[in-house]
Amino acid sequence: MKQNFNGYLRGDGRKGIRNQLLVVYLVECAHHVAREIATTYRDQGAQVVGFSGCYPNAYADRMMSALCTHPNVGGVLLVSLGCESFDRKKLAATVAESGRPVNTLVIQQHGGTRTTIEQGKAWAEQTLAIMKNSPRVPMSVDELVIGTICGGSDATSGITANPAIGRAFDRFVAEGASAIFEETGELIGCEDILEQRAVTPELAKILRGSVEKAARYYTTLGHGSFAPGNSEGGLTTQEEKSLGAYSKSGDSMISGLLKPGDRPASGGLYLLDVVPDGAVRFGFPNINDNAEIAELAACGAHLILFSTGRGSVVGSAVSPVIKVCANPETYRNLSDDMDIDSGRILEGKATLEEVGKEIFDLSIEVADGRLTASESLGHQEFVLGYKTFEPTGPACHPTSG
Repeated sequence: MKQNFNGYLRGDGRKGIRNQLLVVYLVECAHHVAREIATTYRDQGAQVVGFSGCYPNAYADRMMSALCTHPNVGGVLLVSLGCESFDRKKLAATVAESGRPVNTLVIQQHGGTRTTIEQGKAWAEQTLAIMKNSPRVPMSVDELVIGTICGGSDATSGITANPAIGRAFDRFVAEGASAIFEETGELIGCEDILEQRAVTPELAKILRGSVEKAARYYTTLGHGSFAPGNSEGGLTTQEEKSLGAYSKSGDSMISGLLKPGDRPASGGLYLLDVVPDGAVRFGFPNINDNAEIAELAACGAHLILFSTGRGSVVGSAVSPVIKVCANPETYRNLSDDMDIDSGRILEGKATLEEVGKEIFDLSIEVADGRLTASESLGHQEFVLGYKTFEPTGPACHPTSG
């Protein structure tokens, strides 16, 4: 198996596995214009992301800065209505400082919908031509950042796809890559075993605290991370779901805790805390799986391993999504949307180790340019809402030195 591949070298020294042009709406009122601009160049790597809110939020600012300077992104077009609170000048300056081409169109200042779309298309065409000359350089496994998430979980998820991803994670970590798992709301009941895997006692307390925070948050909302579809799929309790979700992390020691927009300082295994800090202000931490995928991407994840038992069909803007299907019946029903059939484990046709290696090998192929099922189907889902986070301290990053 080829372990080295070519990446796109960015001005900040990071390397990407895709070369995408982001068309970014800075308020929902600009979403249609952004979509119309990007659709023409969809097959050339144009993707749409954005923030719907009219009112400011530091979390959204940080997320958009991280995504617009993601190593998979080669250029950025910002589309503003003109009266929203998003600081478009600051975001444009951040992108420019990263060495990427950037332009801002303000609909209220550019003659409205039709003329803004025309100007956006003209800039996108010129920029895509420039991006074709982005330098390609050798890239190795230890430069990758891999994220994982589960969605549409059922009773098979925790015994096939999730632990198989855990096997792949162990191999990535052993080869020096950064691996990120998340969903602290789906780790409730796993506090003790998380603590035992922390590289320092201080980090152990932080990991426990992140899960306890999630439990308090969901208690306040009166809603846990357990959907009717999980029950219909054979899961019985939050604890059972948590143990299945936990198995995606593998067995490596946990090197640190991240919050959305934090990047791993070195290779290793990291927990991403996606539950807001402080009092419950904005409702559910993530309204669907796409919000969590965006947060993994904001932490620098080049690609995402997505475990699903019931069958999720979503992909993602920015970072390719590899679908690891847990249930053999789901795989047969939704094979066009899936990349790996880990349900073969249930049928005695493969072992956890074999499927884990398959996930690892496919990840390298995707990093080298192979399209995932969701990419081939044109999926570019993206969600960004309101949250509040406090900065992480040194104890969250004990391996950064």
